Amino acid sequence: MKERTLRARYGRILRFAAIQMIVAWWFELTLPRIGLGRFAARGRIDRWRSSAKRFRALAVELGGLMIKVGQFLSSRMDVLPPEITKELEGLQDEAAPVPFEQIRTLAEAQLGMDLNDAFVSFDPRPLAAASLGQAHSATLTSDNAEELGFAEVVVKVQRPGIAAVIAVDLRALRRIAGWLSRVRLISRRVDMPALVEEFAHVSLEEIDYLHEAANAEAFAMDAAASATGSATPSAARSADASDAAPAVESARVQAPRIVWEQTTPQVLTMEDVTAIKANDITNLRRAGIDPHKVATTFAHTMFDQLFRTGFFHADPHPGNIFVTPSHPGTTSAGPNWHLTFVDFGMMGHVPENLRAGLRELIIAVALRDSRRLVASVELIGVLLDGADTEELERSLTGLFARFGGMGFAQLRDVDEKELRAFSTDFESVVRDLPVQLPENLFLIIRSLSMVSGLCSSLNPSFNIWEVVEPYARELIEEEKGGVAGTAAKEALNFVRLTLGLPGRLDSLVQRLENGELSVATPKLDRRVAGLELLARGVISAVLFTGFVIGGAVLLPTTRLGGILLLIASAPALIHSLTTLLRHRRLTLRQRSR
Repeated sequence: MKERTLRARYGRILRFAAIQMIVAWWFELTLPRIGLGRFAARGRIDRWRSSAKRFRALAVELGGLMIKVGQFLSSRMDVLPPEITKELEGLQDEAAPVPFEQIRTLAEAQLGMDLNDAFVSFDPRPLAAASLGQAHSATLTSDNAEELGFAEVVVKVQRPGIAAVIAVDLRALRRIAGWLSRVRLISRRVDMPALVEEFAHVSLEEIDYLHEAANAEAFAMDAAASATGSATPSAARSADASDAAPAVESARVQAPRIVWEQTTPQVLTMEDVTAIKANDITNLRRAGIDPHKVATTFAHTMFDQLFRTGFFHADPHPGNIFVTPSHPGTTSAGPNWHLTFVDFGMMGHVPENLRAGLRELIIAVALRDSRRLVASVELIGVLLDGADTEELERSLTGLFARFGGMGFAQLRDVDEKELRAFSTDFESVVRDLPVQLPENLFLIIRSLSMVSGLCSSLNPSFNIWEVVEPYARELIEEEKGGVAGTAAKEALNFVRLTLGLPGRLDSLVQRLENGELSVATPKLDRRVAGLELLARGVISAVLFTGFVIGGAVLLPTTRLGGILLLIASAPALIHSLTTLLRHRRLTLRQRSR
């Protein structure tokens, strides 16, 4: 791709992000502070819908990692407003195909032979065009088919020049992360540059098809181990392997077999396992498959990957999950279908320490234990040392008491005012907590969000608690070790507390010496008259400056608009001066007391 085109792409991404940040700052921060919160809220839905439409258009046109960002947002139907997810859900499959001649040229260069020699047939029409590559149907030669036991394959070919596109997209994302890291509200919670670097690592792995092929075989081995009850996860297969893996089938999960002789860093050849898309409710019912059972089985499968094997599919959107009916005559004690996963470019590993924290979290949620939930969050590494969690525990107790055990459909039936009131109170509690996003947690959150989104689309009354509780019961049983075990655990906790006490006392003394220790009274602080006057004066000054600059810019091209902005700057200037004078008088009175 030409350098000029890449520079233009970089500029468009940055301009879009900058505009959205300015709009959010204006409507969500500035207007509420000057008493126009109701006005800002009135058009919020339309702004969401408009932003989603613009992003979708940009992502479809640019492709690359922008499609991946859109896929993530579209999967958050359990959290994001439907106005946003509805606009973005088409991005799951929406990408313009590459002309076949370009695909042929790249594939033949990678394979070192003509496509007619490598395959008996190769369909020039793509089966699917994704953001990083596209897939074509093909038929293996008779010798390869006889050796492997299957003839029909899917050949995935990388988009020409995609590496340069990804480099530009990552550069833009790093720049945007730098902007966001200067926003205190964001930077004190999430290390955005580190998050982008983790995403960059995953993206670069995704365009290495040898790495994806090795992931597919490791995933298949884990599925086989789960089906036979083995607790030992498989190790990833070496990328330079040359023979195909044995067929892997279980009552729940299947993965395509890899044709290593026809696989390179930019060409991946695998068994054709195309079946019913996981979110195709019409065809599922036509095949006699209950979508509700698919949702439950899919959720259990993903939980197995996350909490048992620790090796999980990090991109489980509907385009990557098939529901495959069993062949006629097949006898099985389980359902007459199984799940088939494809696209293993984005996989995640859950380290044992993180898995332990997640297990603790599941047990705490099942027991509705607020204190244990906070402890599990600290164990995972989300809460930093020194966080005051007493108010958080009280809020979580209220959360469990009122909403614990509800599914997404039930939450939709709760009075909106009640949800909004609880959300506001909860936000005020967690706003000042020192929070970070540990490494490896991004892919877990991304994967779980897609799971909840797909399950909710298959079953609107889907309740994630029904999936969590079997795992929780099993973990609780494993945890029970009798009185001796409990006593040992309590003793260990006492030792940890005792060992950590000198450090905590030292930290407390240090904060006192530095003048950093203060009483947390956020409701009182927000009502301090002097701070309110100062904030209003500064905001009015910013508005005055913006109106003057905007008027000066528009005056040469749109005279009327420029004059109106200059006129509008006068009230802002007057309000700023009077407010700042009042603040000065108040300060002088306080000093004289």
